[in-house]
Amino acid sequence: MTGTDEIGHTHADVSGGRLRASVFGAMDGLVTNISLVAGVGAAGASARTVILTGVAGLVAGAFSMALGEYTSVSTQNEQVDAETHTERRELRDNPAGEEAELVEMFTDMGMTGTTATSAAREVHADPERAIRIHLTHELGIDPEEQPSPMVAAVSSLIMFALGAVVPLIPYLLGFNSLLAGLVVGAVGLVGAGALAAKFTAKVWWKSALRQLAFGIMAAGATYLVGMLIGVGPTG
Repeated sequence: MTGTDEIGHTHADVSGGRLRASVFGAMDGLVTNISLVAGVGAAGASARTVILTGVAGLVAGAFSMALGEYTSVSTQNEQVDAETHTERRELRDNPAGEEAELVEMFTDMGMTGTTATSAAREVHADPERAIRIHLTHELGIDPEEQPSPMVAAVSSLIMFALGAVVPLIPYLLGFNSLLAGLVVGAVGLVGAGALAAKFTAKVWWKSALRQLAFGIMAAGATYLVGMLIGVGPTG
C-alpha cells in the first residue's frame, strides 16, 4: 500500500443540496401524513376519507416542498452571485487593499508575514482565483460549488411523496385500521432516521429515536384535535 493510499479519503457531497432536500423531504412527508392520518382517523373518518386526506396531503406537500426548495436554493445562489459581484468590484477598485486584507487573513491562519505576502501576491495574479479565495475565507462560500435548485426541488418532491405514502399503505391495501397506519408510519420514521444517520457521525438508533419522537409529538397533537372535533353529522 502506498502512502497516498494510506491517507487518501473521500468526502460526502455536503454542498449539492440533494442530501439535505432528500432527508428533509422524507421526514416531512412521514410526519405530515402520519399526523393527518392520526387526526382524521381519531375523528372517526372512513377509510376512503383517510386515503383522500392522505393523498391530498401528499400531493400538496410534495409540490409545496419542491417549490420551497427551488426558491430557497435559487435565492441562496443569487445572494452568492451578488457577493461575487461585490468582491469583483472591490478587487477592481482597490486591488492593493484587497491584497493586504488577504495577507492579514493568511497571517491570522498562522503563516509568517513573508509567506502570507508571497501567497497573497500569487493568489491575486489571477483575478478569478482571488475572488474565490476572498469569498471562501471571508464568507465561507465557494461561487463554483453552488447547489442546483432543480436537483433540490426534484429530490424534495420525490422523497416527500415516498415518505407521505408510508402511513397510507395499510389503507391502500384494504385495511381500515388507524393503528396499522400509525405503526407502519412509526416504522418508516425509525427507518428514515437510521438511514439518515449513515450520512453523518450520529449513532443510528439515536437518530431513529429522535425522528420517532418528533413523529409521535406531531401525531399526538393531531390525534387529540381529531378526538375533540370528531366527524360531524352529514346532511
